Amino acid sequence: MEAIFGNLFNLQWQHVVMWGIGGVLIWLAIKRNMEPTLLLPMGFGAILVNLPFSGAVTQVLETGVEEGPLDVLFDLGIANELFPLLLFIGIGAMIDFAPLLANPKLMIFGAAAQFGIFFTLCAATLLGFPIRDAASIAVIGAADGPTSIFVANYLDSNYLGAILVAAYSYMALVPIIQPPVIRIVTTPAERRIRMPYAQREVSKTARILFPIVITVIAGLFVPRSVALVGFLMFGNLIRECGVLDSLSETAQKVLANLITLLLGLTVASRMRAEDFLNKETLMILALGLVAFVFDTIGGVLVAKIYNLFAKTRINPMIGAAGISAFPMSARVIHQMGLAEDNQNFLLMHAVGVNVSGQIASVIAGGMILTLFG
Repeated sequence: MEAIFGNLFNLQWQHVVMWGIGGVLIWLAIKRNMEPTLLLPMGFGAILVNLPFSGAVTQVLETGVEEGPLDVLFDLGIANELFPLLLFIGIGAMIDFAPLLANPKLMIFGAAAQFGIFFTLCAATLLGFPIRDAASIAVIGAADGPTSIFVANYLDSNYLGAILVAAYSYMALVPIIQPPVIRIVTTPAERRIRMPYAQREVSKTARILFPIVITVIAGLFVPRSVALVGFLMFGNLIRECGVLDSLSETAQKVLANLITLLLGLTVASRMRAEDFLNKETLMILALGLVAFVFDTIGGVLVAKIYNLFAKTRINPMIGAAGISAFPMSARVIHQMGLAEDNQNFLLMHAVGVNVSGQIASVIAGGMILTLFG
């Protein structure tokens, strides 16, 4: 009987709390359809690793060290940054850069929306986090889970689990976070500015050259970003080359979904109660929200400044799409535009800003690595 029921006495209240957190993530995935491919395995993994002496993670027992499969996956896929980079191939294959190529000035707003990263870096440092942890926390503002994983792991942050939960949770909450922030920093008249979309044909040559040129430029100026930018752009090259259609489809669906699932389970190996339930985790969650809010504000304010000098005014809401949460943020901006004026179609403009934000966030992550790596 002791062999069967003895482990119950090892159960602590912290474990139960983590079960609750895992349950919330599962509920968000199933009931709210928020990033289910990621949040469902992450939530279930949080329960797995918080069972006393769980066989899912490495345990030091009287008989010796027993390796757990989640820790093995962590060493094989996250400790060497392999999973995030493979996921970037899938993300790159999903992205159509044509709206950005048709209107390159949109890159300005993608860059502006990274303001939250550097604001949060300063805030985290002032709150007492060591600089490498502060830099890792700041990258939550990239609104890009793979970049957050890559940077936090490369900088050997002590808060990888909390950073990843914050990054992906806030990405899923973009439709809730962004609209009230945008309304605070814009007027109704600004939100009703119409932006007619003129279709411009982008040549196949330009589509093929774009990922190559971006990789070279990023590599020359921010060499630490080459792995992130290179894998993202390689995925896009597979999409645009026209001779690897079946591979592109596999990268977009099978590869991206499989790696995301493995990421969710693997990240959960760092959500053990003893490491996760502390005041630092709450501070990281708060700082992540700050990063998202200031990313949104930064993009909108730069768009408003642009209007002071431009001959043709733009709707400043599209600046908020510069965060990397693709394509959720673009859809949010489009829906807000329609809510203000049912004939105001902002989707293509917002998508252009959104994909530029994807590039800008990866380069910002590379800059963080260059400065603090």
